[in-house]
Amino acid sequence: MKKIYCLLFLMAFVSCQKKSKHQEVNELFQKDITSLIEKVAKLKYSVQEDSTETQIQRQFLEAHESYKKVEMISEYYSPAVSKSINGPAISEFEENDKVTVPPEGFQVIEELVFPKYSKANKKELIQELGVLSANLIRLEKVSSSNELTDAHVFDAMRLEVYRIVTLGITGFDSPVVLNSLPEAQVSLETIERYYRVYTENQNAENSKQVLQIFEKGKKYLKANTNFNAFDRAYFINEILNPLSRGLFKTQSELGISLMKEQRGLKVTAQTLFDKDAFDPEAFSGFPDYKTTPEKIALGKKLFNDPVLSGNNTRSCASCHHADKAFTDGLERAVSLDGKSMIQRNTPTLSNIAFQRVFFADSRVSYLEDQAVAVIKNENEMHGSLEKSALAIQKNAQYVQSFKKAFPKGEINEFAIKNALGSYIRSLSKYDSKFDRFMQNKTNFTADEKAGFNLFAGKAKCATCHFIPLTNGTVPPNFDRSESEILGVPDRNKKLDGDLGKFVITQAAIHKNSFKTPTIRNIELTAPYMHNGVYKTLEEVIDFYNEGGGLGKGFDIPNQTLPEDKLNLSDQEKKQLITFMKTLTDKKYSKEL
Repeated sequence: MKKIYCLLFLMAFVSCQKKSKHQEVNELFQKDITSLIEKVAKLKYSVQEDSTETQIQRQFLEAHESYKKVEMISEYYSPAVSKSINGPAISEFEENDKVTVPPEGFQVIEELVFPKYSKANKKELIQELGVLSANLIRLEKVSSSNELTDAHVFDAMRLEVYRIVTLGITGFDSPVVLNSLPEAQVSLETIERYYRVYTENQNAENSKQVLQIFEKGKKYLKANTNFNAFDRAYFINEILNPLSRGLFKTQSELGISLMKEQRGLKVTAQTLFDKDAFDPEAFSGFPDYKTTPEKIALGKKLFNDPVLSGNNTRSCASCHHADKAFTDGLERAVSLDGKSMIQRNTPTLSNIAFQRVFFADSRVSYLEDQAVAVIKNENEMHGSLEKSALAIQKNAQYVQSFKKAFPKGEINEFAIKNALGSYIRSLSKYDSKFDRFMQNKTNFTADEKAGFNLFAGKAKCATCHFIPLTNGTVPPNFDRSESEILGVPDRNKKLDGDLGKFVITQAAIHKNSFKTPTIRNIELTAPYMHNGVYKTLEEVIDFYNEGGGLGKGFDIPNQTLPEDKLNLSDQEKKQLITFMKTLTDKKYSKEL
């Protein structure tokens, strides 16, 4: 009998123990998954029962907003499943298996429901909803074993703020119906719910201020519902940046440690726009060979030395001019033989380090490999690192420089390419008016602000050129870089014959696919596009405004750029260019 009483007492004692904060968060998350599954089931039933278009569309919006309640933890712990649930409606090529995988999830369903729902799509829609339901069950199953910690929760909260900045209010995952602002409100409310779990008994001034920011953000979103007119510059600067700073400070005040990981976006960054928010080393393929001042100096010397070319007449700097943000101002550079032209336009090296792939066709993954590929290319430098190393070994000044840069003083192929990579990484330091504006160090003019709001809103630039990097490296994890099919014309106004990434992968979905480059310092890097076909920013904007290649009537069924016209006015085009000029680094602004 005593044993039974002891057992009952022990059970009662355990049940009375207060749950940890992260356990409370996990329970909220699990309930939200259950609710999401129910809403998708309700949507599927409405389609099956031939409900009205209005009802089906409304239930889709409710279901997608419900996803926003689970997005923060789902994306953090189960990114692969989350991509199946809410990834872009674009096929993907699995390079390891050499197969093309069709898209699935909410964004595919959105295109079947909006802007008009047709019963002709009923069978396909029910099938896609079945796939979505299966993926949600999968999410529920894998999430049941999540081992949350307080550090993970706070990390996920800040990443969700960054997701709102970069993907939420830009319309990235609501491309057709543009329900991004109500969904941003749901995301904000979810972060707040989790935050309150940690601060319910806190009287700290910072916690009060953070809760006030939540209220301010929700009120602003409720009062400003027009996607095209939404003031993203204000919302980021006055609400989202202070919010991520506040979350960071609360984490510190609660004694919750930061994650100990090296990432592209540093775990110590308090906002996306901090001066040193991004870590070039995290994008390097050689973390054991970190960039040092000595390597940078050596790399700069090598970059400007024709010793790396086969005939000692061309250096890296021959085609990458520092005063043009390391481009050459040409449509395409002249080949080493002086007779033909290089296949593609010379890309900027300024701010190039924050990418996961290089070259327009994404054929290499690291800066060191990019340098080697250019040096060995018979049309560009036609050099040999092995022969260059032998020549450099005979130069006393180089011998001393290599000894300073590399502990063992080795002069070999790896040391040469690592020094070059280190120098090019050093060219990635954001210091433009845009950066200073986002750091509250300067103000935008009315046109600059309007231009940014267009860039991140109506013009849809930021759905491919993700802020703040303005390249195709996908936030908030910045662990992959995307390419797009735009349908770029050639000089004869026909679809350009360069097949881009297709040459590498042989995947049909990659025909005419090119990496999304940075548009930092874009006013210095004309002409534009992979083939240099456009001489001015005005021409580039007109191309996008008309819907890319499809808008020009080209037969390009795999175009990833939406073919719908942007309907930008002349004033809006000018404002967009005015904003893009704020992306010029300070050192160049002085020269303009």
